[in-house]
Amino acid sequence: MRSIQATTTTSSHTRDLCYCAAFAAVIAVLAQISIPLPAGVPLTLQTLAVPLAGLILGRRRGAMAVLIYLLAGAVGLPVFAGLQGGLHILLGMTGGFLISFPLMAWAAGFGIESGHMWVGLIAGAIGNYIIGTLWFMVVAHTGLMPALTACVLPFIPTAILKLILSGLLGILLRRALLRADLL
Repeated sequence: MRSIQATTTTSSHTRDLCYCAAFAAVIAVLAQISIPLPAGVPLTLQTLAVPLAGLILGRRRGAMAVLIYLLAGAVGLPVFAGLQGGLHILLGMTGGFLISFPLMAWAAGFGIESGHMWVGLIAGAIGNYIIGTLWFMVVAHTGLMPALTACVLPFIPTAILKLILSGLLGILLRRALLRADLL
């Protein structure tokens, strides 16, 4: 009986790791769809993929997928926007946005698991903006208004669109994967 239980646990961990690695790859691919903006903070589809990880995989696996993505980038793999990698990206002006991604995925996952998906999505996005903007202020040696102008205001319309899209896609994909007994 123990060998069956150990095999089931091992295969479950392996499956979880595969899901996390697959979502880390999805985030890396969507990070390459990037529009550079003058203030140095690009518009990317990472913030569509990160909450999707939480919505589809749940809070724990979603956050783990994002951590895998960040670790891959930190060691130099070109997974960040513009095919960049390296610890210097995480420590740069946009590093706060990246570092807050696990929180964003966790909040989305918690939201869907608790029946409050939209609250989780909004909380994750707000957390991402707060951490990213504060980090930008420190690294760029700037005040609140210039940071809001560079990091928040130009992104509000697309952030709303990405939240709605990730919520709708997340529900559909999660339901389909659950029905197929893949999650």
